[in-house]
Amino acid sequence: MSGHSKWAGIKHKKAIVDARKGKTFSKLSKEISVAARLGGGNPDMNARLRLVIEKAREVNMPADNIKRAVKKGTGELPGVHYEEILYEGYGPGGVALMMEVMTDNRTRTVAEIRHILSKHGGNMGETGSVAWVFDKKGYILVDKKTLDEDTIMSNALDAGAEDFKNDPDEENYEVITAPEDLNKVKEFLVKKNIRLGLSEVTLVPKNYVKLDARDAEKMLKLMEALEEHDDIQNVYANFDIPDEIMAKIS
Repeated sequence: MSGHSKWAGIKHKKAIVDARKGKTFSKLSKEISVAARLGGGNPDMNARLRLVIEKAREVNMPADNIKRAVKKGTGELPGVHYEEILYEGYGPGGVALMMEVMTDNRTRTVAEIRHILSKHGGNMGETGSVAWVFDKKGYILVDKKTLDEDTIMSNALDAGAEDFKNDPDEENYEVITAPEDLNKVKEFLVKKNIRLGLSEVTLVPKNYVKLDARDAEKMLKLMEALEEHDDIQNVYANFDIPDEIMAKIS
């Protein structure tokens, strides 16, 4: 899990910085609108909406922006109708890629994604070509400085977590849940005064591809280019990168 933990931590910190540029707010607005359209505008009755609103608050998205995005989703305000698509592909070194997209123009978006992949040593895959590499899970990172391992692990498992992982080389413990149990486990840990660094529903790889320095540099540039694209909400990949290379990029 170390590759996932490293990248998840970097992405979380980057999202907070990127919020200043407005790009993160724009992507979260899309996600909020789609969640509200599909499940209704009440976060107490819509788990997906509740999670994305929490994510928006973590990066200090203004409350008015959140309300406006919800109303666009429920139809109370005019808004663009976004289509959700999951694209699959490959990166340098045979890394598996899953890309969650929200777009109002599928043809334009897929052409742009193909271009990005090709430019950075990757390519598009057929539907089902890499989906088998990933499991959809609730995923929580807990800073190791917060509490000792036994306390956090016992609380996480008591709350209903599926698994608890401690990579000695990482700064965080990893708590894995079923997607539908993420909020329950998160709330339990918060009540126990355990400070969480990240909580999200994500795609967790079943296996990892260890990259050499050359492919690692290419892969990180590809990830950055994909995540900069306005229509790509999330990118998931099964790469693992040596600490010295990751330290340079972070």
